[in-house]
Amino acid sequence: MKWMRSPMLICIAGMILLCGCEAKTRYQVLSFFFDGVPAPQDQSSRGNTTAGRAASASDATAGGQKRRGSQHGPYAARMCKACHDANTNALVLPKSELCLNCHTLPPARRSHGPVVSGGCTVCHDPHLSSYEYLLISPAREFCSYCHDPKEVSARDAHRGITASCTECHNPHGSDNDYFLR
Repeated sequence: MKWMRSPMLICIAGMILLCGCEAKTRYQVLSFFFDGVPAPQDQSSRGNTTAGRAASASDATAGGQKRRGSQHGPYAARMCKACHDANTNALVLPKSELCLNCHTLPPARRSHGPVVSGGCTVCHDPHLSSYEYLLISPAREFCSYCHDPKEVSARDAHRGITASCTECHNPHGSDNDYFLR
């Protein structure tokens, strides 16, 4: 068990932090006393926030190894309060309204059901993903969570198609039938 509940050690850690140590030293001290301390940011990325866009996770490292995929901009910039209440960690808006508070989608004559209902997390992870665009799975697979692949491939328009669904269909909405691009 870590000594994280000892007031004396918390005071010592606080004094060390106030001394202006390097980020690496602060991290080592804090992680000695506390579990879950985030690793220090690379100094070259300080001040370069990625809020409002999905940041490439290939820019981020985990244990020195590059990750593929993407991170949500506010998550990558540790701007948790953009979506979560600082005291309770509850969402600052209902889940169905939260994403569209920052993200805008072009108007479309037809909109996909999850978009209309604010169900962005049906397809996207709100924090980070190993897949492009914060998808919950590879683009070739995530449509099949709701759409039966056997029924889709049985349609004449899909016979012999090997492309990913999103190469022909816009998953958010479209002015064309069947969300065609």
